[in-house]
Amino acid sequence: MNIHEYQAKAVLQPFGVSLSKGIAILNASEAEEAAKQLAGPVWVVKSQIHAGGRGKGKFKEASAGDKGGVRLARSIDEVKQFAQEMLGATLVTLQTGPAGKQVHRLYIEEGSEIDKEFYLSLLVDRSTSRVSFVVSTEGGMNIEDVAHDTPEKIVSFSVDPATGIMPHHGRTVAKALGLTGDLAKQAEKLATQLYTAFIAKDMEMLEINPLVLTKQGELRCLDAKMSFDSNSLYRHPDIVALRDTTEEDAKEIEASKYDLAYIALDGTIGCMVNGAGLAMATLDIIKLYGESPANFLDVGGGASEEKVTAAFKIITADPNVKGILVNIFGGIMKCDVIARGVLAAVKAVGLSVPLVVRLEGTNVEEGKKIIRESGLNVLPADDLDDAAQKIVNAVKKVA
Repeated sequence: MNIHEYQAKAVLQPFGVSLSKGIAILNASEAEEAAKQLAGPVWVVKSQIHAGGRGKGKFKEASAGDKGGVRLARSIDEVKQFAQEMLGATLVTLQTGPAGKQVHRLYIEEGSEIDKEFYLSLLVDRSTSRVSFVVSTEGGMNIEDVAHDTPEKIVSFSVDPATGIMPHHGRTVAKALGLTGDLAKQAEKLATQLYTAFIAKDMEMLEINPLVLTKQGELRCLDAKMSFDSNSLYRHPDIVALRDTTEEDAKEIEASKYDLAYIALDGTIGCMVNGAGLAMATLDIIKLYGESPANFLDVGGGASEEKVTAAFKIITADPNVKGILVNIFGGIMKCDVIARGVLAAVKAVGLSVPLVVRLEGTNVEEGKKIIRESGLNVLPADDLDDAAQKIVNAVKKVA
């Protein structure tokens, strides 16, 4: 789960992290009052979307101007103007793709006198099963570009969960940023604050880009990007309350209600599979035979008929789907349950595209019998290769 910058800063504030004061708004009419509550004479007006690269992004609408999704305002009138231009417009960045994201919220923040910009992030390193710091003097840039062009400017290290954050970790951060004296002490303190917040809130990633050194000699988090482990959200109702469903695909939101692992893709073949590994193999073989998957959907090992029905409805709700492949290898999951779920869904929403079903494993004969006697126009498949070829050919015939 991702949250907006202003929400991320609100999460960090109780941990003592140094931040600029700011106010989030939903309507352009709120811009003037927000700016008056903040110290001028410079304000920063920031688009709030779940994507990076906002400052270098471009708005689709000509009325929104071409100054990007993060703008420096030197008067309250400019704050009002930018708010009117940006709210409701569609911002396109490298991370949004060409479709872009509509801006529903803005964050108006006090300007900072910046001397230097740094990069600092924490993330879960699955290779070591530890939280790792990634630190660089090249702040304000895409860390991927830094890693590609000047990898020597990135310092990374992990924290042993048995000890937690220690003073030497903070000193490593300070050294990587070239900070000494009081600034080194600030870096050590900040590293501890960020790590503590990361662990306390079960984050998957925390990125501060840029971390700035102000001309007043203060290290300050000028931006904050966060994502959380969805499996731990039951422990954090305060974080769940920050969820912005306007930033998510409607089908993914519906899938989450049934605890389905669903990710929308841009292809034409809808997939319903049990098990993440089998799902990935199914997506790969569809590509191998010349088509693209419309989704990743893992119904899990113990899905009920209701869950399977919901999954099928989500697939058919996608207007890009031209064919459906159900690929089930029954272990815990029973093939007859899948079959009944598919039938229930077809009866509820109809079937207007080709459907290929491959069943194998527990109660497979019962499942095949249910499908066979249903009267549906279903193409049976013997194995994954056969299933992929049949659904790809069926979709090409329809096209």
